[in-house]
Amino acid sequence: MATVAAARPSTRFRPLQTLAARCTRARLALEHGLEAERDQLPLWLPVALGGGIALWFVLDDPMQWIAAMLAMAGIALAAIAIGRGGRASRAVALAAALAAMGLGLAWLRASYVAQPVLARPAIVMLTARVESIEPLPARDLVRVSLTPISAQAVASPKRLNCAKERGSPYGAGGRRCDDRPRPPLVLPPHVRVNIANTDAPAGLGPGAIIKLQTRLMPPNEATVPGAYDFRQVAWFAGLGATGKGNAPVKVIEPGKESNGLRAALAAHIQSKVEGSAGGIAAALAAGDEGAISLEDADAMRRSGLAHLLSVSGLHITAVVVATIWAVTRLLALWPWLALRVRIPVIAAGAGAVAAIGYTLLTGSQVPTARSCIAALLVLAALAMGREAITLRLVAAGAFIVLLIWPEALAGPSFQLSFAAVGSLIAFHEQPRIKQLFEKRDEAWWRRVTREIGSLLLTGLVVEAALAPIALYHFHKEGMYGVVANIVAIPLTTFVIMPAEALALAGDAIGLGAPFWWVTMHALNLLLWIARAAAKAPGSVAMLPGMPAGAFGLMILGLLWLMLWRSRMRFAGLVPMAMGVAWALAIPAPDLLISGDGQHLAVRTPDGGVAILRDKAGDYTRDTMTQNAGVDGEALLLSDQPFAKCTPDACLALVQSGGRIFRVLATRSLYQLPSDQLIAACRAADIVVSDRRLPSACRPTWLKLDAPFLRRTGGMAISLASGRIVTVRQPGDRHPWVMSGPRSNRSGATDRLGGPGYAPAGERNAADHRPDWPDRAAP
Repeated sequence: MATVAAARPSTRFRPLQTLAARCTRARLALEHGLEAERDQLPLWLPVALGGGIALWFVLDDPMQWIAAMLAMAGIALAAIAIGRGGRASRAVALAAALAAMGLGLAWLRASYVAQPVLARPAIVMLTARVESIEPLPARDLVRVSLTPISAQAVASPKRLNCAKERGSPYGAGGRRCDDRPRPPLVLPPHVRVNIANTDAPAGLGPGAIIKLQTRLMPPNEATVPGAYDFRQVAWFAGLGATGKGNAPVKVIEPGKESNGLRAALAAHIQSKVEGSAGGIAAALAAGDEGAISLEDADAMRRSGLAHLLSVSGLHITAVVVATIWAVTRLLALWPWLALRVRIPVIAAGAGAVAAIGYTLLTGSQVPTARSCIAALLVLAALAMGREAITLRLVAAGAFIVLLIWPEALAGPSFQLSFAAVGSLIAFHEQPRIKQLFEKRDEAWWRRVTREIGSLLLTGLVVEAALAPIALYHFHKEGMYGVVANIVAIPLTTFVIMPAEALALAGDAIGLGAPFWWVTMHALNLLLWIARAAAKAPGSVAMLPGMPAGAFGLMILGLLWLMLWRSRMRFAGLVPMAMGVAWALAIPAPDLLISGDGQHLAVRTPDGGVAILRDKAGDYTRDTMTQNAGVDGEALLLSDQPFAKCTPDACLALVQSGGRIFRVLATRSLYQLPSDQLIAACRAADIVVSDRRLPSACRPTWLKLDAPFLRRTGGMAISLASGRIVTVRQPGDRHPWVMSGPRSNRSGATDRLGGPGYAPAGERNAADHRPDWPDRAAP
């Protein structure tokens, strides 16, 4: 009988033997775990691709991007080299390669869409060709996209406000006084101008050539940390400037009478249903939200029903299902065809055509195109006899969208859409949930109770998945969205959209009036639900600016919970809990300062927000309250007992962390006496101004004047902890930052004025004497 020689004992140091054995056991356990989850591994492909795209947005400059791609390539090669051909090594190598690919895709896309951006604000007489027109009836505006042909500067090319102060090279407002002419103004190839409805002339249509005076501005960056960054969005949209047109607007060459089928359809719908109800009907059919009033749009957001306004999965699904149902029923009436052809395949093809046509009709926006891609994948699966609604479908749709529009990852639309659909499918794919809510032969009241329970539980799961995204981007989350959507979604899907479709079809033969009546009353019911939910006590949860790291941890935990099937998915609760704790631990800012120094928001003792300038616009007020985590109207700093204000400056005593901070802020463009200004600076902890302050102005802590804020952008300050967050980061070389105004990069001023610039005649400058708040505590 053959014998087997015993293995030679290892001569390695015993702790090394123990470590090697543990590593071997960990590797085998990992391999067994991945083997059990092998069907779920493809779901992580878009996650890896999206991780690389997110890395491009997080890292600052090309050297870091190149280093990250090389690091990913090194990780992939190392995993292949030392992984012994296991599933784990292949997964790591593929994930690293996709992450490097995602980073490169984002970089390539940002370079591909690059367009010149306006260098500085300018008032010009512009001659341009109209690209498209977007009516905004609720705001009494027409938004016109233009291709400039020629422009003539209206403002003087020399710098303004050059009344020098005591021999200083700087004049009122901190602007350098010299006679150097500005460089020639180069207009970008695409600009967008708002024109009042009363100023819009006849013949204003696509292809028209018009001439008008407008004040053009480069796309604005975020006003304060956490606010909407239009500059980044405009970069990927190819938009180089925005502005407001002044009358008269002359039409040199008339354009098309119609703005296309989409605009004609929206106008027809709004002629049948007035007000915000008509705006919602136009949004459902044509993707045009311009006729919805600001109050009703805000009510839809606060009630969690805003997703109904954006043409996305719900609307595409309704169109496809209605088309398939109609085609199937009509073709089934032809017995010869029904016996020889697979009618479901033909119906699926008709549904695909309807989805594509609806997408083109509603403007082919990214959310609509994304939903269309997902619908086409579902129809292809149905045609092949495969299960259609799976997480693999969601993953495939996300992967395709990220390949085409990598910048979509940074937007709330992509995140909300895929988080909602993914969490919904993952929840119902769980075996216990399937068993709980599966169809069965039972009494009708049990069946109804089970369906209602399914809706409520599904709504809670989806709302929990969407909450971190809504709080990160919008700083608010509707608390009654689950209940409101239980009524609103069936009402929209089974009443409003069919009635509107029948009304449009009936108008062709003059029989659409009854269906428009049903549509109008159903839409009014939808608006009533939104308004009631928005006004209910505790309808909105607010959160100030959330750190990107906390948001990333919550999203990672959510993906871990969604994409795994085994018990290891519960490990995703750990990063989610860490992210939530991190977000809640961040103190609400005591001060919010806009990047131009003109707007300051101060937290009041009762938790509200008071703003510096009495005439601040609605956008500034909303931005300050939302980013401070306050649900309510902004108050006036001049009305607060802890502040003393004059027309030119405010002195506020802000209590935080057991001590009182003296905050001094200027709020007019009038020149202030230097001796008073310097004395007031010395007595203050923080000074905020939209002008250049003299070097002798030395507050105890922070001097936030125009040159300083041009380097940092808007700021959020927590006084007790000393935490300061800025909009601009040192060394940030993303293309929308590098192509902006020179003041954004080098600190040189190029502006002609800002959003709060005092127009001539607002106050009598000749009779004005500078006023200053007393230095004593108010």
